[in-house]
Amino acid sequence: MRVITGTARGTKLYTLSGEDVTRPTPEVVKEAVFSSIQFDIEGRTFLDLYAGSGQMGIEALSRGADRATFIDASRDAVGIINQNLQKTKLITKATVMCATAEQYVKTVRTRQAFDFVFLDPPYALRALPDALALIYDAGLIKPTGLVICEDEKYIDKDDERLSSRFELKKEARYGRVIISYLTPKGEEK
Repeated sequence: MRVITGTARGTKLYTLSGEDVTRPTPEVVKEAVFSSIQFDIEGRTFLDLYAGSGQMGIEALSRGADRATFIDASRDAVGIINQNLQKTKLITKATVMCATAEQYVKTVRTRQAFDFVFLDPPYALRALPDALALIYDAGLIKPTGLVICEDEKYIDKDDERLSSRFELKKEARYGRVIISYLTPKGEEK
């Protein structure tokens, strides 16, 4: 696993071993995601929720994002994220926290709304609908922001937790992985 482009281009990143700990986003998927937002990332803010190794937020920083916040519930993953940020020399633009999505929302003192939110929870948790509702309700996504979700299933467009808060812009399949792009709806919470 490596940084594709930008200031940290080619840097090999550390990862935890075993997919039951973290499941890195495949390189072809990472490339597709960042190709779709490449002209919008510079100077923006990025939330990498369920961050794992931090590769998605690090890629965003390498490509010119102003700040990235990395959240993961695993202390081991947080250690790897910090090592990767040190290795890529991007640590000064990052905030790293060991917490679940719910803990992060409850403990963050100043609510920052992000331009981009990347969600990649463990597939078996089926956590996307609840995580999306939590992000929206906590005001963690800017009205002009974009949420990018990775899962093995398509988004359920009829799920009230999603349909009342987000508009599905597009979905793309890359082998087993499905990437969904969502934008927040207006103030109709």
